[in-house]
Amino acid sequence: MFHFFQFAVAMPIGICYPTKFIGKKNLPKGACIIASNHTSNLDAILLAIHTWRKKYYLAKKELFANKISATVYKGIGCIKIDREKSDINAIKACLKVLKDGKKLVIFPEGTRTNNEGMELGEVKHGVAMFATKARVPVVPMFIQKKPKFFRRNRVYIGKPFELDEFYGKKLSSEDMEKASEVVAEKMNELREYALNSLTKKK
Repeated sequence: MFHFFQFAVAMPIGICYPTKFIGKKNLPKGACIIASNHTSNLDAILLAIHTWRKKYYLAKKELFANKISATVYKGIGCIKIDREKSDINAIKACLKVLKDGKKLVIFPEGTRTNNEGMELGEVKHGVAMFATKARVPVVPMFIQKKPKFFRRNRVYIGKPFELDEFYGKKLSSEDMEKASEVVAEKMNELREYALNSLTKKK
């Protein structure tokens, strides 16, 4: 069903939201967490149609409010999470995805930004928590701008890194903060690369 969805929406979405993905070769073959900034509800759909293998996305429960949107987001691999509480079912589902050797996409800012200034918000602890529990690499991703009709956009995928110094530990809140700072640093490095690329292009 997933690949049927890819074929069905790739052309109309690709025409309406022309997006170039740079660095797809950096995605490892096995399990990993893709940590990206968040500009739009289209972020997951664009990644799904521009990369072949199915990925799974941690997504707020509000996206599943009606049958049509629920069908679309479930179809591309979204895992519903209630952000108002500690959603154990969502956490278990995400860890299973990684244990099964698949890719999990998390937007660690926790909310969307229009990103016209190409900024990165506060990086929350979710990426670090899953990466250290599952012992999988993290791949930073940066979306240049919020998708708009017929506006060309770029998405940068960086090289994977590991939080291996935190593996096998019962992490304190201080440890989790340090691990999340590493994630934020790597995402910001990719953001700087995106900014420099845009400057050179001009």
